[in-house]
Amino acid sequence: MANSDQSSDPTVQLREYVARGGYGPGAKLPPERKLTDDLGLSRSTLRKALDVLEREGVIWRHVGRGTFVSQETEVEPPDALVDLGRKLTPFRMMRARVAIEPAIAREAAINASADDIAQMEMAQQAAYSAETWRAYEQQDDLLHRAVAEAADNPLLLYLFDQLNQVRRAVAVGNVTRRTARPSREHVSFAEHEVLVAAIRNHDPQAAYEAMRTHLRSVSARLFEVG
Repeated sequence: MANSDQSSDPTVQLREYVARGGYGPGAKLPPERKLTDDLGLSRSTLRKALDVLEREGVIWRHVGRGTFVSQETEVEPPDALVDLGRKLTPFRMMRARVAIEPAIAREAAINASADDIAQMEMAQQAAYSAETWRAYEQQDDLLHRAVAEAADNPLLLYLFDQLNQVRRAVAVGNVTRRTARPSREHVSFAEHEVLVAAIRNHDPQAAYEAMRTHLRSVSARLFEVG
């Protein structure tokens, strides 16, 4: 059994497990039950670590088939969502996000628990402290997913995850960064504060408008669309 030092970051443990196990591109990982035993993690902690690695592009998951190490080549998992992503322009991707995510934020404001809000605040702070754009984007992704989780609706969370997978396929190669990391004045920080505050205050309309404003701002800055 792998070292289960509880002070270790579960994501780091999982990443090292994949590396030590010699799982190459395209390899299928063991089922979750074996991973929890090998790593000494709870099922919920393991799934959060899997979520992080999936957002980073290290792994990909297919319902009914399992979890796989991502390919290092241009060949991607045979997934209909990836194919859809190839057909979408950044403009259409952002229009889809503006149509869907504000409604999820509204539900989050209605249903968010104290733990949900703590997760958002943690991701918000980590994004602000990020030393690279990659680290910022990972925390930004975690913040948006925490909002989706707070909606307390499995269908909305599923839709968000599918939308996010398509977003990653669309975003590759479409974003150019001019600095090593976001500046302290990066406008998304203030937009995140407004969004999290609206959810914390359980104000559905304010949360809806905050998410809509944020996504329209992201759209204008990254893809130069309205």
